[in-house]
Amino acid sequence: MKSDFLLAITQLSAEKNLPKDVVLTAVEAALVSAYKKDNFTINQNIAVKINPNTGQVEVWAEKTVAEKPADKRYEIALAEAKKLKKDAKLGDTIMVEATPSNAGRIAAQTAKQVILQRLHEAEHSAIFEEYADREGDVVSGVVQRFEQGQVHIELGRTEAILPPPEQVRTERYRVGQRLKVLLLQVARTSKGPRVIVSRSHPDLLRRLFELEIPEVYNGTVEIKSIAREAGFRSKIAVAAKQEGIDPIGCCVGLRGIRIQNIVSELSGEKIDVVLWNQDQAAFIASALSPAHILRVELNKEAQVATVIVPDKQLSLAIGKEGQNARLAAKLTGWRIDIKSASAAEAEKIEEAAPPEKEAAAAQAEATATQAPPTPEILETLEVAGEAPEEAAEAEVAEEAEVTPVEALVPPPLVFEAQEEAKPQLRFAEDIMAPRPAKTAAKTSRTKKKKKGTYTKEGEDAVKPRKGRRDFGTEEEEEYL
Repeated sequence: MKSDFLLAITQLSAEKNLPKDVVLTAVEAALVSAYKKDNFTINQNIAVKINPNTGQVEVWAEKTVAEKPADKRYEIALAEAKKLKKDAKLGDTIMVEATPSNAGRIAAQTAKQVILQRLHEAEHSAIFEEYADREGDVVSGVVQRFEQGQVHIELGRTEAILPPPEQVRTERYRVGQRLKVLLLQVARTSKGPRVIVSRSHPDLLRRLFELEIPEVYNGTVEIKSIAREAGFRSKIAVAAKQEGIDPIGCCVGLRGIRIQNIVSELSGEKIDVVLWNQDQAAFIASALSPAHILRVELNKEAQVATVIVPDKQLSLAIGKEGQNARLAAKLTGWRIDIKSASAAEAEKIEEAAPPEKEAAAAQAEATATQAPPTPEILETLEVAGEAPEEAAEAEVAEEAEVTPVEALVPPPLVFEAQEEAKPQLRFAEDIMAPRPAKTAAKTSRTKKKKKGTYTKEGEDAVKPRKGRRDFGTEEEEEYL
């Protein structure tokens, strides 16, 4: 009996993947509830101890020392108490062994339910402790089912939930598919630990690089920053901590085998590996790869970088729907303004134009505010015999010969009245060109006789059948 009990304990610990001590504790708590129903009162304090080596069960009950016990379930005589504890006194409480001979059917059913409940609680606690320390790590699981847009993934001891916000829009999941996911959050609930995983988080890309690239895992190559649009494209900035190491070459691998494994795991998502640089201008230029950059102008106060690219490289630098520029801004932490070379030159010309415009406006204002001629000047002009206006006209005439306006205006056109012509009738023969005359050499077409046919003259001529010769004799003609 005792060996069967220990065997059952061992089997439970193996099925639930729990330590043997945890299972024993759960069984002891279940036996306490079972014994209270049959042999002890509900308020009485009892304890159950199970020997892990022999499987023997001992029940200990708390009793009060009295001179003459009225209820043996609660009290114990002083003489018996001194046998268990020499310094026992009246009114003291001691633990006395009170193992019943057997337990009833109801008590056994209660013990079973309590054992299952305590085992579930212990299992949930063990799962929570196992996965709570692994938040931020990559775990592998198998897709089990779909419920209300959520994907349930089996991780081994528990199920994880992949909610819609953490899914990749371009991916289509199927039952039985094996996925690598990022362990995002582990929380306690009444139904057990709730595990949330993600496929779109940028840290998933970081963990995959650590798994596939040993230099990143041991810290020789450091990942500085990551910008990701899950399912479409990602940019990752790397730097080497040791001289003589090419960080981009380490991440790409021989013939791209390392980066290709990561791309395959992410369902074909494009990944750009960028060299990190302390010089922010050089870092921004490399972040906008594969576009060629002419120069970068930084405004540190506004945290804005103006990037000048060739006209043919403008669309490549911006990317499809601005994706390349958007990822570069996330990667560097700068607001990026991309301009073509021609647009930048035009802005420079516009910036240089205002001084010239101001000079022209100042000259026009000076001309408008010029003082009118004084009376003394007017008297001088009158004495000379020329009015001010006539003198001005004379000066203009001397400088250039003026062509009279009449010579420039063409003579008017004169239209003479004509009598209205009456409409005349015209015939088609008069309008159309004459037909060419027929030549004498042209002969009329003759009808060709069909081969194999004979015609008979007269009223009794019979039309022969098509494709058949008619050979008639004189006798037949007479008979007819």
